Amino acid sequence: MNSEFEQRLKKHYDELKWLYCELYTGREDMFQSLVENMEVWYENRKEDLKAMDRRREADPTWYFSRNMVGMMLYTDAFAGTLSGVKGKLDYLEECHVNYLHLMPLLDTPKGKSDGGYAVADYRTVKPELGTMDDLEELSDCCRERGISICLDFVMNHTSEEHEWARRAKAGEKEYQDRYFFFDTYDIPAEYEKTCPQVFPTTAPGNFTWFDDIKKHVMTTFYPYQWDLNYANPVVFNEMVYNMLYLVNRGIDIIRIDAVPYIWKQLGTPCRNLPQVHTIVRMMRMISEIVCPGVILLGEVVMEPEKVVPYFGTVEKPECHMLYNVTTMASTWHTVATKDTALLQRQMDIVSALPKQYVFLNYLRCHDDIGWGLDYPWLKYFGISEPAHKKFLNDYFQGYYPGSNARGELYNDDPVLQDARLCGTTASLCGLESGEYERNEEKIWNAVKKIQMLNAYLFVQSGIPVVYSGDEIGQLNDYTYKESEDADRRADSRYVHRGSFPWQRASKRNTAGTVPYAIFSAMKRMEEVRAAHEVFDVDAEVRTRMTGDEGVLCVCRKKGKETLVGIFNFQDETRTAWLNLGGEVYENLLTGLRMGLTNVAVPANGYYWFLKTEE
Repeated sequence: MNSEFEQRLKKHYDELKWLYCELYTGREDMFQSLVENMEVWYENRKEDLKAMDRRREADPTWYFSRNMVGMMLYTDAFAGTLSGVKGKLDYLEECHVNYLHLMPLLDTPKGKSDGGYAVADYRTVKPELGTMDDLEELSDCCRERGISICLDFVMNHTSEEHEWARRAKAGEKEYQDRYFFFDTYDIPAEYEKTCPQVFPTTAPGNFTWFDDIKKHVMTTFYPYQWDLNYANPVVFNEMVYNMLYLVNRGIDIIRIDAVPYIWKQLGTPCRNLPQVHTIVRMMRMISEIVCPGVILLGEVVMEPEKVVPYFGTVEKPECHMLYNVTTMASTWHTVATKDTALLQRQMDIVSALPKQYVFLNYLRCHDDIGWGLDYPWLKYFGISEPAHKKFLNDYFQGYYPGSNARGELYNDDPVLQDARLCGTTASLCGLESGEYERNEEKIWNAVKKIQMLNAYLFVQSGIPVVYSGDEIGQLNDYTYKESEDADRRADSRYVHRGSFPWQRASKRNTAGTVPYAIFSAMKRMEEVRAAHEVFDVDAEVRTRMTGDEGVLCVCRKKGKETLVGIFNFQDETRTAWLNLGGEVYENLLTGLRMGLTNVAVPANGYYWFLKTEE
């Protein structure tokens, strides 16, 4: 046994074995098989990946850096193929990107992919995007430039076209045991009593009857996505091997998709069960043994009290990073209501968490915006959940008086009066409306709003992640409605998944244009953020009352630096009623120096003020 592997294994062996054997009683044979295969995956890891592992193992908080800037993109929309992405790395470096999330690109059946989240083969790239060798070559090139590659690992379910599912359909009991198969509806009916539906309108229920095999199969998301049974140790081991295959191809950030769902138990909601945390903890230890340079990102789209447990504890960590989804939703709520109270409350909750908890912050992503707001708190202000969700959706569709936003609904449920929202940042901020009307005032008001939201994004603790196209003001793309793919035509999320507008991007360095205004402002923020320790993850962060419901004030402090960020969500000039003494602060983005007493903030304006102690 290699001494390096042996040393890492020794550190985690007792806990890993204890957790594994507690979860899979009497299956020490499977545990031993797991350990033996882990060593094989370690031995097969390339030397430059092992060198990266050692550097990161010596500096385990490397991803805490204030230099980290992320971007998520679809390979086909951005550059056609993986080789095309490799040809665009100069552009990504110009964007200061060093964390690149390539949206799902593993092999999925056409017409039954759920945007790539129904994987038919974890070791094959979609043919139209390239090959696994192309992915490895791109990863190698990115690593040379200091760019980490993030890839989705869909472990809750497989496609019904996966080899395991095909063999299960053929009647092989071993493979049926890797899923949830039932001859009658008796047990599924019991599950349905406590297990919520994910898509009650488009994919009701949690089980699907397949007449050709005369079986009910658990399908939490869509009928073509078959839930895996992690009570079977074969499933856990084999999925771990799939993960290790990907990291040995150079993927160094694994996004665990739908992680709260991966353990099913009768009589429970089948969400956030203790066994989920056991599985994620084991994955963390396995990665620290085989490939300690790899980061686990958990996709937990829930409120903070349900998200935070997925970090684990300081002594027994689970995920390295999680999404700050509630702040994202609260930000768009604030854009519509012009009232910062909920956003301030959300920031205070996140800022009170331990500093080693690293969140990914974002304005938009590939998915819809779900209005998972703190409605129990909003209720104290007379806000009713159904009515408020309707207001938000009306506002962002441009139906509300004074709104220039342009968005579309997703999964509208007329019974529950619930729907989620789709659209690019630029279109939701009114840029699409302004450009369509050729209204210069609307255009530049939208630009100011986009700049202000980016300034707020970059002042949050954690890693800012930009959705590809937002950096140059990409608008909604309605061509999905004309697609030959019926599933794409019916999925409004494709309104913000359009092809990257390279012609628009070509104007990013041309002064006076909209792309230049957005791109240059964002680059300046990234550069300033990287230059000052006050933006470090472990800085002290708190909000401050401004005396105006439309103006948010965020204060950061570390060492000798104090930052005061001010953000006006109103469409008119407002005053931040602050009194920070006679000390002079420097506007980091303009160089202007001034005292911070009753600061007038232009409509949709923002300031980053810095004070440095002598």
